Amino acid sequence: TGQSVRVASGDIMQAKWGSHGDYQIIAFCPWSVQEAYNQTVQAFNLAEKYRVPVFLLTEEAIGHLRERIEVSRNMEIFNRKKKPGAAPFGTKESDGIPPMPTFGEGEKLLITGSTHDEYGIRRVSSPSAQAKLTSRLNNKILNNQDKIIDYEVHYIDDADLLVIAYGFTARSALFAIEELRQRRKKIGMLRLKTLWPFADKIVKDIGGKVEKIFVPEMNRGQIAGEVMKYVCGDVVSYSQTNGEVIH
Repeated sequence: TGQSVRVASGDIMQAKWGSHGDYQIIAFCPWSVQEAYNQTVQAFNLAEKYRVPVFLLTEEAIGHLRERIEVSRNMEIFNRKKKPGAAPFGTKESDGIPPMPTFGEGEKLLITGSTHDEYGIRRVSSPSAQAKLTSRLNNKILNNQDKIIDYEVHYIDDADLLVIAYGFTARSALFAIEELRQRRKKIGMLRLKTLWPFADKIVKDIGGKVEKIFVPEMNRGQIAGEVMKYVCGDVVSYSQTNGEVIH
């Protein structure tokens, strides 16, 4: 369990690879109370739309913040698509996302965690069923990454140095960056609002324009490792795992 009541970001990889099998999930990482609220709504919307678990990775520090929030009366809510009689686990649509039936509305639903066909019937000995299933589960997220991935940038137009951060640590990073810019240091920040699917294209594009990248994390470099996959440059992982926030 480690320091169960102290702050850390140790479950980044667990969120993505918490089960065996090849699949994709969605994970948000808020840096404020307002964003935690907004992303919670968005998480339910995307879970309904893409039929995958969506995680809200809030660290202990975010959970103990006290901040005012604005609750919109016009929050967008996604209503699941329904098509009575359609196969619940397969589709001919190009997006790979079948309509999502609801229990109790007359649909014949077979639920299993084993390899299955589009009707939910177990096909554990079928190579083609396994290949078809895992391909669809991955592609429905990977083919829609541009619609899912969220991020923001600060001071990157003239930056020679870049910080890639997320969650509570991004607050500390931005404070430090603004102090450094007052000293005429050309440094900017890429803040990842979604951790999964990973913003590989954004990281590669922005990271390829700077001399050095710093990745501060309250773990042993879980996202730094992802950054290193896509940037052929100097990436410095700053890890802190003592149960305290980076500041």
